[in-house]
Amino acid sequence: MRNGINRRQFCAAAAAVGLAPSAVAQAGDWPKARPVRIVATGVAGAGTDIYARLFAEQYAKIFGQSFIVENRPGANGAIGNDVVAKAAPDGYTLLWSYAAAIAVNAALFPKLPYDTLKDLQPIAQVGSGGNMLMVAPDLPVKDLKEFVALVKASPGKYDYGSWGVGSGGHLSMEALATQAGLKMNHVPYRATAALAQDMMGGVIKIGFLAVETAQVLHKAGKGRPIAISGTRRAPNMTDIPTMTEQGFKFDIDAWYCLMAPGGTPMPIVRRLNEETNRLLQDPAMGQRLVALNFAMPAPIKTVEQFTQTIRDDIDTWSKVIKAANIKPEG
Repeated sequence: MRNGINRRQFCAAAAAVGLAPSAVAQAGDWPKARPVRIVATGVAGAGTDIYARLFAEQYAKIFGQSFIVENRPGANGAIGNDVVAKAAPDGYTLLWSYAAAIAVNAALFPKLPYDTLKDLQPIAQVGSGGNMLMVAPDLPVKDLKEFVALVKASPGKYDYGSWGVGSGGHLSMEALATQAGLKMNHVPYRATAALAQDMMGGVIKIGFLAVETAQVLHKAGKGRPIAISGTRRAPNMTDIPTMTEQGFKFDIDAWYCLMAPGGTPMPIVRRLNEETNRLLQDPAMGQRLVALNFAMPAPIKTVEQFTQTIRDDIDTWSKVIKAANIKPEG
């Protein structure tokens, strides 16, 4: 555009005053024009992908339009986030991401190719919970206190895996290590699936995994869950206490989320927030989510409340990162 105003600024200004330029979808017509793309920041089969497809299926029924999931994993979610941050803010590109990809990346990386709080518009928080600390069946520990004692007795002996530097698994373990005075070696993987595969094969014996993945390993007899981060136990693994319950305070929840490019018209954003929250309160949907070990009941938040959650989590993770002296790769 001319006169020094770019398209994103124009769309944002128009949305702020309740107007929409011709290039931006009118709230009343959206999403009639074409299918909606949901960019998922996880690989196929990961929790991010599973929930994105589950909700896309429901959105299609609600809005009478196709919602197509496109997987763009990598860089702890930053690749998918960037795709959406640079997309047209017309309601036809959405983002399905997760807490570490949004809040941790903003806290850890000073030079992301996008501005988390300006280039991405929060829509809805989907669930809250934690990641599961798993150990190999032959590791002689049954709970977190035994784990801490074992590792503390041999500084630097044990390796642990996570799905990348700055991932929820990485920071959860570093927060524990800071509290308990542990010295461990971090082995970052490119994705949860790769870490799970190596844990299945006994290549690595300790790691934080998404609850859905941890449950698979547990059922296969390839891993023993000993603690979950966050504030609540997993619904289908209620016998596994939280880290806090076992004496090591950790009260930062993980979550999934629906977001959009910054400047997306607020009528579209609020409609998606309302429909997502309605789905989270639907009994039939609740049964499907609990079957996937999704933490229920999920918190129901307005757009503004979820936006504040992101700001608060960025601040909290910044403190964890500073305390553990975690540096981004590269």
